[in-house]
Amino acid sequence: MKKILVSGASGIVGYGILRSLKNSGKELKLIGTTIFDDSVAQGFCDIFVKAPLTNDKGYIDWLVKTISDYDVDIIIPGIDADMYMWAKNIDKLEKGKVKVLINKPNLISLCEDKWLFYEYLIKKNSEYVIATSLSNEFEELVKEFGLPLLLKPRRGFGSKGIVIINDKTSFLKYKELIGPELMVQPLIGNEDEEYTTSAFCDGEGGFFAYMTLKRKLSKDGFTDKAEVAEPKGIETVIKNLCQIFKPLGPTNFQFRTQNGILKLLEINPRISSSTSIRGAFGYNESNMAIEYYLENKKPKQPLIKQGRAVRYTEDYIFYK
Repeated sequence: MKKILVSGASGIVGYGILRSLKNSGKELKLIGTTIFDDSVAQGFCDIFVKAPLTNDKGYIDWLVKTISDYDVDIIIPGIDADMYMWAKNIDKLEKGKVKVLINKPNLISLCEDKWLFYEYLIKKNSEYVIATSLSNEFEELVKEFGLPLLLKPRRGFGSKGIVIINDKTSFLKYKELIGPELMVQPLIGNEDEEYTTSAFCDGEGGFFAYMTLKRKLSKDGFTDKAEVAEPKGIETVIKNLCQIFKPLGPTNFQFRTQNGILKLLEINPRISSSTSIRGAFGYNESNMAIEYYLENKKPKQPLIKQGRAVRYTEDYIFYK
């Protein structure tokens, strides 16, 4: 029986991965880790282990010991902080038989800073890039981008920290943060024109399978409502981006359309927060990862069911 460790198991990505693996039909021992010992994570895993904070000095040593204690076959990050930390300590983690579900280090590094990501896309002459600036001169930005302006954190995930600017007064509140912490973009499209595509990439500039959802975001920046979609040209766009970045394994691409043209919002070089929704429609990227890394099976494009999904709050009861 393969033993799978999923970190950040109390979060939407972490327990989404665990639920997807439970639904895979495989006999797996699922180990969930999180800093919260009173979370729902324990309801979705076979073994629960409380974790230290990712930035704790002893975190990597703790993770290495946990891998050894439970004879883990593969570890999967459920939060961005772990993904970044694991990528920087891959040599310490990849000892013995354990596999680490981690994307290409250069892509992870680029995605950690959205300005560096933008510069790389410009260098590669990508037609899907959104114009971006580090200028903090209001009149200059309005002349270039018009209003409203979008202020986006250089580091972060989801849509957390994004501010829409409609006038100079509100702009001045953030002026000093532009450059070191924030960057500026025009506001393109609208929330009815946003797409999230997950692809299982081969690390050589191609991909094995993909699935797209048209989505609406929650206030926390995660997919709240979604519908299976196939926007015009999406396969060509994913092929082009894979050739540029050569991602490996589950990779999430987020888009908005502008005048009918797909524009890249960002890449999340990991399993996406909508992974449990995708699994329900036939695209189980967590199961694909287990088969690829532990069974040497290349993923095949699955038949995707059509439909829509709505997330809602429910109760999970732990009886004494």
